[in-house]
Amino acid sequence: MTTESQNTTTLPLTSGRWAFDPMHSAVGFSIRHLGISKVRGRFNDLRAELVVGDSLETSSITATVALASIDTGNPDRDAHVRAADLLDVERRPTMSFRSTRITGDGEDWTLEGDLTIGDVTRPIVFDVEFGGVVDVPVDGSRHAGFDASGEFRRSDFGLDFAPGFLGDVVKVNLEVQFVEPE
Repeated sequence: MTTESQNTTTLPLTSGRWAFDPMHSAVGFSIRHLGISKVRGRFNDLRAELVVGDSLETSSITATVALASIDTGNPDRDAHVRAADLLDVERRPTMSFRSTRITGDGEDWTLEGDLTIGDVTRPIVFDVEFGGVVDVPVDGSRHAGFDASGEFRRSDFGLDFAPGFLGDVVKVNLEVQFVEPE
């Protein structure tokens, strides 16, 4: 990861590879429809990995979303969005993120990285709220929670179908939990 040399803040987490908790994580999105309202949805297949190093420079996060797992609450619309004339999930099966820089302190962080959809990669920035770390009474495991929000222009990824019907800006929100390494 690349960061400014004066930034040596450490994350308030135990070093190591934190396990992703898919049961308590979600990725949602919204996009303008006809310029007058928003369509909201989620992707049901999310995988992520958090590696906490000794400093921010040696920490990273990656995430992958299966685009075919789109769920807008309307099965007919979802099938249409998966089709070749829109997302084309046969050609673009995933959307992935790889961090390049982490900055912040306390509850407020910034996560910079590369977003890849199909064969196109562009930079993206997420504002991240660190929810804290808590001991789970049932099994004694420790969970860390994060909310991250960012946006990208779908036209930057060659997803320029239906101009005028769909907005160009896609807002993304991730709510994720990770389990501390043993």
